[in-house]
This record gives sequence, C-alpha cells and structure tokens, in this order.
Amino acid sequence: MKANLARLSVVLISLASTLPCFAEPQPKDDGYRGIWYYNQPSKDEYRYKYSGGFATYPQQMLPYAYYAKEVNKTFFCYGGRLKEKNQLLHMVGYYDHATGQVPRPTILLNKKTDDAHDNPTIMLDDAGHVWIFSAAHGTSRPSWIHRSKKPYSVDEFEQILETNFSYPHPWWMPGKGFLFLHTRYKLGRGLFWMTSPDGVKWGEPQSLAHIEMGDYQVTWRCGNRLASVFDYHPKPVGLNERSNIYYAETSNHGQTWRTVAGEPLTLPLTEAKNPALVYDSRAEKKVVYLKDLNFDADGRPVILYLTTTGYESGPKHGLRPWFTLRWTGKEWVRRPFTTSDHNYDHGSLYIEPDGTWRIIAPTEPGPQPWTTGGEMVLWISRDQGATWTKVKQLTRDSRVNHTYARRPVNAHADFYAFWADGNPLEQSDSSLYFTNKNGDHVWRLPTVMTGEFAKPEIAW
Repeated sequence: MKANLARLSVVLISLASTLPCFAEPQPKDDGYRGIWYYNQPSKDEYRYKYSGGFATYPQQMLPYAYYAKEVNKTFFCYGGRLKEKNQLLHMVGYYDHATGQVPRPTILLNKKTDDAHDNPTIMLDDAGHVWIFSAAHGTSRPSWIHRSKKPYSVDEFEQILETNFSYPHPWWMPGKGFLFLHTRYKLGRGLFWMTSPDGVKWGEPQSLAHIEMGDYQVTWRCGNRLASVFDYHPKPVGLNERSNIYYAETSNHGQTWRTVAGEPLTLPLTEAKNPALVYDSRAEKKVVYLKDLNFDADGRPVILYLTTTGYESGPKHGLRPWFTLRWTGKEWVRRPFTTSDHNYDHGSLYIEPDGTWRIIAPTEPGPQPWTTGGEMVLWISRDQGATWTKVKQLTRDSRVNHTYARRPVNAHADFYAFWADGNPLEQSDSSLYFTNKNGDHVWRLPTVMTGEFAKPEIAW
C-alpha cells in the first residue's frame, strides 16, 4: 500500500509541472523542499546581491504561518520546488500540535518560474477557511487568490480570483473581512490596499504611498488596527538605495490612515518629507532594510530594521548594524540590537505578554559568510531593547546558510519561527525548519515521506 502511494505521489508531482495553475483537486507532494533563488549577479566571490534557500522570502510580504487554536494547528505556506528542477510550487501544510506530525504538503499551483518573489502568503478567516494569496513579481505573470473548500483543511482549494499584485499582506480583520495591503508595479513599486467583506467581492485598489520610485513595507495587526511600516526608493538609483522609515495605521478598515500620534494622513503619500516619516536615514547617508513590526502590551509599535552604506554583498560595507525603533507614546526611541554580515539576513521580533522581547535571526556567520543568512540565534531583551542577551545559537556547523525566520500569526510556543536553508553561492537543495519559543530544538520538516503523515526530525 505504501509503495503504491509513493508511486502515485511521484506521478502527481510530475503532472503538477504541466497542470494549469488553478488545477484541482490539488495533488500532494512526498516531502518538504524549498525553492532556491538568486538576484543580481555581482561578478565577485560573493556571486549575487542575495541568494539561497528562499522558501519564506521576501521580507516585504507576509504572513507565512498562522496558528489556529480552534484546531490546535499551525498552518503554513512556502515556496516549494519540483523534484526534477528548480521551478516554483506554491505549497501548503500544517503542523498538528496534538500529534507532532505534518501531512504531505499540498501542491496548490505551479508558478512556472524560479522567482521566489512569486511566493505565496497565508491567512485564515473567521470561519477557519485557509486563504492563499499567490504573488507575482511585477506584471508579467498573474496572481491568484485561493480559499480552502473546508474550514481548517488544506486538502482542496478553489480559485477565487485571478488578477495581478505583488508582495501580498492579506489581513483578515475579525468581523469586517479582508484588508489587503500589497504592491502594484507602475512607474516603480506603489503601496495599495483593497477591502473585501468575504474575500470574493473586492473594492477598487486604493493608493497608500508611492514616493519617487516606490516603496517596500512590512505590516502587522494589533486588534482592530493595521499598520504599515515602509521605506522609499529615491531617484535615480531606486530600490538599491532604499531609505527612511515611515509609519501609517488604520483603525477603521482603511477609511482613514493616521500617523502613530493619530494625525490624519492625506493619501497617497508621494513626498519623502511627510508626516508619516519616523526615521530620516538619508540624513545619515544610510540604506535601510526593514525586518519586522510588532506591538507591545500597550499597543505601541516597535520596528526592527538593519542599516548599511550600500547594497552589495561582502565586507565592503562592514558588519550591518540592526536596531529597534520603539514608540513611547510621545517619541520614537532607537536602540542598537546587534550586527550581522549581510543586508538580507532576516529575522522576526516577538513581544510577549510578560514584556519579554525575543528575536530569532541569522546573526552568526554561517558556512558561507558575507552572503545571505547564517546561523540562527535566539536573543532576549527584558528592558525594551536597551540590552540584549544571546540566549542560544539554534543552528551550528551547518552545511549551508539559514535565513528568513518568519513569525506566525498567533505564534504557538511549539512552532515559533519558520525558515529555510540553502547555499548562497550555488544552486542547492533547501530544507525547511522550525523552532519552539525557548529554542530547545530545531526541527527539520521531512524531505521524503512514505506515509500520509510524518514527524519532523530534530536537526539541532
């Protein structure tokens, strides 16, 4: 029986490369494998501007995982790949906290590219349906919205919409529906939002910001508030000189947007100097890489970011300093966190009910130093980021670098961060990992499955 199931899985996976992107019912894969991707060859020993195992890339789109207490499962999506070639599959799975198992992942669609900018993001609605928003890098490929046919299930999905958007941030606002932040490509990268009461009927896109050549954002929800933290891409260089930090939030489902102090904003924001500006990196001649946004117990935002003097990989620009930027209710307070060796080292910021701040990020050099990622580290601060303690190095003596540790919505202590690994210097296999709140272990999702379910193995 197991042998027959394995043979059937291979047939279905092979078919997935020829099926249309919205084919259903969706086949299952026989293991968890991540996409490998590179961007902008540098023609030096560091090979690329950034590269590696990018199943949970990029930072300017989220969420990748969502814990549903109603069924005690963490649902997640990622950029997977075909067995025989590095072609992007949109994959959906879950971790069952009761059994400690994962199912064979669902192949939602084949994006027919190796571009990890086309990765998917995930959200659950009030009824428990799993929604997948499939991105497109620019306008040359379509984007899709899919919804699970049954609540809290990843076995079958139905296509809701074929359209075009990039860098999706789908947020279900309880009792109201979707407030969907995303990017549209027109004369650069502009930030937009759309609303829908049910995910089926959508309003027109509304422009949030388009400053000079565009913007990148990170977002997060706090109660009925949804906030966007974004940069801007100055002329004439553009995104390789991404600069400044801006903060905007809405508490009425996008009807009005305000500064952190409650001042109404006139949209779209199109000037570099505007009321949403919270950090002027241009004045310091710094480039900014946004990492994460979270809120403390008082609902005040905290931003995690990295600065540097240039976009290139390697030691040319030295170690990259990380910072937190916290709103006190009266002012923004910037404090140093640590350093790492690459602009695209990406981690997540957790702010817990007892006031503990926690960061999980690849801040130790990996086996491929001065390239994307490194060894994952767990850090803790108990004084709002004034001082940090390196609690534990989660991975060590790795074969390849780890990066893009992502924070689930409603993160459960047993599945607290989710990421992938990969070799930044050459195309490689990529595995997926998660760790728990205390960093007791790092678990690798099974790369080969012979049954319908399997337990992740302890990697560290």
